Amino acid sequence: MGAGASVNTEAETEAVRPARYVAEPSNAASRDNANRAKNKKSLAKTNRLRETRIEKMMSKAELARRANLSVLTIDRVEKGLGCRMDTKRKILEALGLSLADRVRVFGEEE
Repeated sequence: MGAGASVNTEAETEAVRPARYVAEPSNAASRDNANRAKNKKSLAKTNRLRETRIEKMMSKAELARRANLSVLTIDRVEKGLGCRMDTKRKILEALGLSLADRVRVFGEEE
């Protein structure tokens, strides 16, 4: 009877461990992903670059080529992530806009 009791204990332990160890990392990973998404949104500033580019009937690739920037940079700026003032100047010139249009396209500076 003692051997049967130890077998049940081992079976219960093995049945419990996988569920516990599988559930924790996925919950932690989903929390980390949610926090990252929340932080990106809070860091992103709204701008009108995408709307302005579309009004000028220009693709991201064309704007990037004219501004001598990467498409990835254009994509990041359109999403509201930060960039250098020189990058903004290149984008404005590539769109055929003046530097005075900076506020209209990129919004107010901090």
